[in-house]
Amino acid sequence: MHQRSIVRIGVPLAVAALALTACGSRGDSGTTSGGSTGGATKTAKIGVIAPLSGDLSALGKGIQHSVELAVKQANDTNAVPGWKLEVSSVDDQAQADVGKNAATKLAADDQVVGVVGDLNSSVSQQTQPIFAAANITQISPANTNPSLTIGADATAPKRAYKTYFRTCTTDAVQGPFAAQYLLAQGIKNVATIHDKKAYGQGLVAAFTTEFTKGGGTVVAAETINPDESNYQAVVSKVAPSKPQAVYYGGEYPQAGPLSQQMKSSGLNVPLMGGDGIYDPKYIQLAGSTSNGDLATSVGAPTDSTDTGKKFLSEYQAAGYAEPSAAYGGYSYDAANAIIQGLKSSLASASDAKSARTTTIDAVGKVSFDGVTGKVAFDQYGDSTSKVLTVYKVDAGKWAAAKTDTFK
Repeated sequence: MHQRSIVRIGVPLAVAALALTACGSRGDSGTTSGGSTGGATKTAKIGVIAPLSGDLSALGKGIQHSVELAVKQANDTNAVPGWKLEVSSVDDQAQADVGKNAATKLAADDQVVGVVGDLNSSVSQQTQPIFAAANITQISPANTNPSLTIGADATAPKRAYKTYFRTCTTDAVQGPFAAQYLLAQGIKNVATIHDKKAYGQGLVAAFTTEFTKGGGTVVAAETINPDESNYQAVVSKVAPSKPQAVYYGGEYPQAGPLSQQMKSSGLNVPLMGGDGIYDPKYIQLAGSTSNGDLATSVGAPTDSTDTGKKFLSEYQAAGYAEPSAAYGGYSYDAANAIIQGLKSSLASASDAKSARTTTIDAVGKVSFDGVTGKVAFDQYGDSTSKVLTVYKVDAGKWAAAKTDTFK
């Protein structure tokens, strides 16, 4: 990996006009239509595939509702003349096998022309080929494993699926960004722990490369079983190495208890993770000793810009039971990228299925100012934006510590 540098920037975001929508169903799957479409006679669907139940449903529901908001806006403004857009949501339960079946269900619906999801990189590894075989555009607001776009060999990048895009940045950026931050804080000795999943393992690998390159030392490298809840054995292995911090690759259902058990065992150092732990539920699980823990997440804080504040205001006014969470803005932008593509691909289409291939091409060319910044994709389907934020738990809440672009 080439040496990277961090440059302080402002993040110009254009204000998007958002519309209100009714609260969606909490069921495992469902279809919600938009408002008046001025006499539209044809229907096209944007699918949502995310964990709508289980431990990660707080993130999945935020994805679902943000897409619903984008579709409601498009219908209310007749963004795609002659067409009514609908949302078809399926629950992948954050599990690869369930996600594979959910993707098959969406692909079998001839009205589905694009999909927003998945949340988990390991699930997308199973859904990518299904959507590709059906020529359905897939845009993830949350997948960060680099191999999903450039393939397994980062030294010889090759796009495996032309149907796959993402609006978030990757672990190839997020891991090194975290490493640079800790080194700048004078932290030179770190222990790493991951959950053996594609996301966690990839995040730790990218972090380790940059951290050691910058002069840091990984004093211990361990893994946990994500199906367990007692991590004392791992904590006991890590503690004697006296790390100044623990870098964790995984998600908040395991990271919260891990942090709590670290502190209760006397390992009173910050736990730092990626966007998978950046959620209020992490703090609930970790308890009061989580103060000082750290997380990176994609983009600038949503509430730090006029565009983001507008999005959050409209989302709240819509009355959803669940917050937009970490990926709401990225899901909204992903849905709007599909909608932008549909403006041209559906213009002369007789039915939704016939527009699938042209939608892929159209989405690859989109460029607009979204809630999260400039929305555009490179030749691999990756977001061209590389803005990230480090968050720190302060008085029981996540607070932004630093926002930068990584180059």
